[in-house]
Amino acid sequence: MAVALVVVAAGVSLGLWAASGGDGGSTASEAGASRGATAAAPPDRAPEAGPTPSPTRSYALSETPRTIPAVRDHEPARGPGWRPGKGNRVVVADPALADEGRLVAGELGMAYAGEKDDKRAGDLRLALNEGKGANPESYVMTVRDGRVEIAGPSEAGVFYGTRTLKQETHDGGTAPEGVVKDEPAKAQRGFMLDIARKNFTAGWIEDRIRELGDLKFNQLGLHFSDDQGFRIESSSHPEIVSRQHLTKAQVRKIIDLARSRHITIVPEIDSPGHLGAVLDAHPDLQLRTAQGSAVQGAIDISKAQSAQIVDDLLNEYADLFPGGPWHLGGDEYQALTRSNPEASFPQLAAAAREKYGSGATVADLTTGWLNDRADTVRRHQRVPRAWNDGFFRGTSVQAAKDIQVAYWTGKEIGARPPLEYLQAGRKVINYNDEFLYYVLGEPQTFVYPTGQRIYEQWTPRVLRGTAAVPARYDGQILGGSFAVWCDLAGSQTEDQVAAGIRMPLRATVQKLWDPDKPELSWTEFRALADRLG
Repeated sequence: MAVALVVVAAGVSLGLWAASGGDGGSTASEAGASRGATAAAPPDRAPEAGPTPSPTRSYALSETPRTIPAVRDHEPARGPGWRPGKGNRVVVADPALADEGRLVAGELGMAYAGEKDDKRAGDLRLALNEGKGANPESYVMTVRDGRVEIAGPSEAGVFYGTRTLKQETHDGGTAPEGVVKDEPAKAQRGFMLDIARKNFTAGWIEDRIRELGDLKFNQLGLHFSDDQGFRIESSSHPEIVSRQHLTKAQVRKIIDLARSRHITIVPEIDSPGHLGAVLDAHPDLQLRTAQGSAVQGAIDISKAQSAQIVDDLLNEYADLFPGGPWHLGGDEYQALTRSNPEASFPQLAAAAREKYGSGATVADLTTGWLNDRADTVRRHQRVPRAWNDGFFRGTSVQAAKDIQVAYWTGKEIGARPPLEYLQAGRKVINYNDEFLYYVLGEPQTFVYPTGQRIYEQWTPRVLRGTAAVPARYDGQILGGSFAVWCDLAGSQTEDQVAAGIRMPLRATVQKLWDPDKPELSWTEFRALADRLG
């Protein structure tokens, strides 16, 4: 591993700078020997006289930068490359890029100079371009004549360019001469955190946001309501909030930090199952069997008050969290695990028939619940998503077409293979539990995922198990999300979780940015990650 680390570090940080005097130059003979440069005169004629007796300098052709995720395209060129200097400027061509400019200036130890039209040696210039038809998260980074320009069709694209530059120049490294053209393959690159079962501090979440931003993730899912806890302050229903929770002021700070890194928070209030924390304060809404037995975590969806309290919460937090996606949950409603739900829960069967007709089932009523909650968040201009086992076969009531499928497993009752959703034209997000689920304590059949397995075997088309769906469905797979679930919350500390997910996060974003076989071996990729910190 030590040899691989030296090779990667040399290629990224030092390969473009000459060894003579450390000033970025190399003699013609050195360049010709190492890179085939032809600055020295051919042997059949004498060299032309130069303006000075000093040897002519030449530079080796630049190498592709080594970053995580890897850049998609690099056009090499000859030149010394670029390093940030303390007296150098970060300038912007558009005031909309001021936040990106200030951030990268602080990170690189440069001066933020605002909007400027003049050009100075050592400048880093950020610009927006029209980029008609271009991926909004794409960027072009040009290193030439001792300056750098990063341009993209959106602020997010320019931000990702600054992340590439930050990695290139890490620990004294050099941004190689030439042009990087880069864009993600998948529009949704997520990390989901279960803060309901385990209380994570605001500071820890903020540290993960900084990490995610530098890796070009763009979504952070917060699963903050479950049987074990409700972890965000509530004004509409303060009685349900756990003792350990995030205040809204802390959440707003998290949101602001995420926004500065172009990360959207995806909130999740799971229903009609996984509502134990809500039901502890409202036992009258707990689902009960015909014999009167309470069903853990399940709310009685035949009661109007059940819909009211969940909609109160959805409306409240829609005002708190900006952005488009909203996760409705929908999984593991225990009423549907019974062999005959209609007999076990006659009140649900009666409500289904009353709402949807004489042949309606409990599954129809549950699908209608999902659709009604989707209507609630849609009024806030949100795009609903739900776990795949919240969709059912053979129901007269169908889930709304715009509800995206968060596909996590094929093991649960009612689960359907990914192709059923894709063939129906649905959009899917990959949460494959065999690769992307980090479940604390490794209960049931779960084992902690490794970065190597994700890096070598998973792609966004591997939605279930280890087999990829046909390539023709790739456009319906919006992206993927690595998930931390806290089933056995005390199994790891915050620091242990951060260490355990470090390489899996890097492997996941590499495959979401570019699903093709990576150029680096796993050993090289791990060494690069260690060098970049």
